[in-house]
Amino acid sequence: MIEFDITSASRIGCVRRQNEDMILVDSHFVRNGDYATKASLKSQDRYIIAVADGMGGHNRGDVASNDVLKNLQFYYHDLPMGLGASEYYEAVVEWLDSINNFIASKGRADEQYQGMGTTLVALSYYCGDFYTVNCGDSRLYRFRDGQLTQLTTDHSLNEMLGEEKHTNIITNCIGGGSTSSYADMIQITNDVKTGDLYMLCSDGLTDMVPDDKITELLAGGADANALCEAAIAAGGFDNVSTCVIKIK
Repeated sequence: MIEFDITSASRIGCVRRQNEDMILVDSHFVRNGDYATKASLKSQDRYIIAVADGMGGHNRGDVASNDVLKNLQFYYHDLPMGLGASEYYEAVVEWLDSINNFIASKGRADEQYQGMGTTLVALSYYCGDFYTVNCGDSRLYRFRDGQLTQLTTDHSLNEMLGEEKHTNIITNCIGGGSTSSYADMIQITNDVKTGDLYMLCSDGLTDMVPDDKITELLAGGADANALCEAAIAAGGFDNVSTCVIKIK
């Protein structure tokens, strides 16, 4: 039997006027707060945890992250049972097309929403399998045996150019005027082990706290709140949102 021990936190940081990040923990939404829960997958066929980072360079990134996660929560829990990996991927692509159209239509109807967009990173459990989903530059990491490993690839200009330093110029997102959004999806079922920690975060964490410091914090038992506080202590130049999931 697989169990999750989950902490999540989302903070405005020290500079921004509003929090454009948002977190989804199955059916619970987090912004400007924190949430901790335990979940047993014995009696559940699906569970999803996701972080969305609304794009601060566009109008109403807070609305984009809210709309995307609330739509995802409804869509995910409405999926039929028994989809294989390829069918599951097709369902994600179908949802991505649908939510992109929704975000675009909202912008056409009201000028304040024009160009709004968001990243999305998720860890999901569906019918016995684990999947990662990524669109943008929010990240999913695994912490195992003292080693921190990034499981997602940033959809950013620097990633395309082969430069290590992070940039806020992203090449893929949901909305943001994009007409060709895509999602990386990987099935990781066979690589999930008891004792693993998985961490989802917006770039408000990784831009402020280097990987070696995150490793040190996780090794010391830090939860999502402690990670967010570390980013804020380092300057908190952006909103910061983090989820830490322990596999038990």
